[in-house]
Amino acid sequence: MRREYDLGAAERGAVAKEAGKLRITIMLDSEILAAFRKRAENTGHGYQTLINQALSEHLANGQLEDRLRRVVREELCNQGGGIPNAMGE
Repeated sequence: MRREYDLGAAERGAVAKEAGKLRITIMLDSEILAAFRKRAENTGHGYQTLINQALSEHLANGQLEDRLRRVVREELCNQGGGIPNAMGE
């Protein structure tokens, strides 16, 4: 071993960065965090992984919902029914 090491070019943090992931700071309600930590304990996954999965699923469902609404509107217009307004007219 050397007596001294030059750490001038060293970086703080994880040794290997995960591709496609960013480290951020986020404020969450304590109840939300506690619930994800409990799920993590029960499933054996990390709580951050579970939060990431929940956010991904939410985004995917939102995109699916938007796509379904667009298709339904197009089909209603194609059938000459128009788009009903909030009053059902």
